[in-house]
Amino acid sequence: MRRIPTLLAAGGLLALGGCATVGQPFPSDEVEGLTVGETTRAEVRERFGEPWRTGSENGDPTWSYGHYEWSAFGTSDMKDLVIRFDGDGVVRSFTYNTSD
Repeated sequence: MRRIPTLLAAGGLLALGGCATVGQPFPSDEVEGLTVGETTRAEVRERFGEPWRTGSENGDPTWSYGHYEWSAFGTSDMKDLVIRFDGDGVVRSFTYNTSD
């Protein structure tokens, strides 16, 4: 009798083990409010929070926000926002990609 609960628990762990999440959720509805040449780093931080990753492109800062979910069962969800700032801390460009 003890084998059935053990098998069920093992099956549940295998099912849960087939999923992975990377990054942190961010408010994708705020992307529409980004304006190249106007939106500042402070405004980006206020809308999206701290970036998941930071970097540099041609000497100018870049902030990345990303949330990625994969499942062994074939479903996935991806949201990725990369914001490039000019030397004054104003949005120079951005790219937003989603699987929705």
